[in-house]
Amino acid sequence: MIYEICMQTDPGLTRDNNEDVVAIDAATGLCILADGMGGYNAGEVASGMAAAFIKSELGRWLDEAGRQANAREVHRAMEICVENANHSIFNAANSNPQYAGMGTTLVVGVFQEGRLVLGHIGDSRCYRLRGQELKQITKDHSLLQEQLDAGLISPEQALTSMNRNLVTRALGVEDTVQVEVNDHRVEIGDLYLMCSDGLSDMILDEQIAALLLGGGTLAQKAHHLVDAANDAGGRDNISVLLVQAKEDTARRGLLSRMLGK
Repeated sequence: MIYEICMQTDPGLTRDNNEDVVAIDAATGLCILADGMGGYNAGEVASGMAAAFIKSELGRWLDEAGRQANAREVHRAMEICVENANHSIFNAANSNPQYAGMGTTLVVGVFQEGRLVLGHIGDSRCYRLRGQELKQITKDHSLLQEQLDAGLISPEQALTSMNRNLVTRALGVEDTVQVEVNDHRVEIGDLYLMCSDGLSDMILDEQIAALLLGGGTLAQKAHHLVDAANDAGGRDNISVLLVQAKEDTARRGLLSRMLGK
């Protein structure tokens, strides 16, 4: 199995700066998306610190551990790196008044042979398209999600709620943070979408599915998603990261030749 990865980020139509950061380490299958928050451009500082720290630290660990590490070891390494990134952002915020209160959401995935170890904090999301079915495989850490879980509002009411952007968990805001980490089985043909709420708040899941199911390359699909969010108003920064699981045809061809098939 091999992975094709494509990413795109856009400031949207109403923001002067972009507080989203997307980063990948293709060699280790590491993908990171962070959506910053905080005044005086501190949000982009927090998201930039998170992405750079996790790419460096977790990427180095993955490179050294290679493919010998099991899911539990990757899971724990991710938790430690996210915890260290949280301390770094929290300390920077408390030592510089300009950065007070800054933080960031986070989605971080490690794509390896047949599996995905996926961590997230806040309301940035990861979806999986398998066959014709799009499924959100992260659960928002937000006040809106808590209201939905408690049955206080309906999914229809949630679409117009004033609480859509109130997260209950963010990286760097407190001295400790809990990253939610889950393991997923990956199948050939799966398409994964990581995105900031600048996409998911602007277009419905049904529209996302239709664009992912449409023709074109991964890069074209990423462009279509960003364009759709902007066409709907583009009220926030928009970031998308697409990962497609494909069969390693080169390896299959080599094995066939070795077996004389």
